[in-house]
Amino acid sequence: MRIKEGYLLREVAGSYVVVPTGRAALDFTGVITLNETGAFLWKLLAGDKTEQELLGALLEEYDTTEAKAKEDINIFIAKLKAADLIE
Repeated sequence: MRIKEGYLLREVAGSYVVVPTGRAALDFTGVITLNETGAFLWKLLAGDKTEQELLGALLEEYDTTEAKAKEDINIFIAKLKAADLIE
């Protein structure tokens, strides 16, 4: 899975925001704000990644349990799917 084309992640004053560009701006209005973990996952999903690859990267980057990391990934992916931002 990967983030659809047309969305850019930017760090603005210590916050992470995603903005639509080009054709995506016609279909999506607004700005998405992400926390640090969300931005980390977003960057990984700029390339094609499996949930298992996301889990491995999250466990390597953060001091968390596998269960908590899986829960966070599942919530994040569900939100991306609900907003139609992932393919």
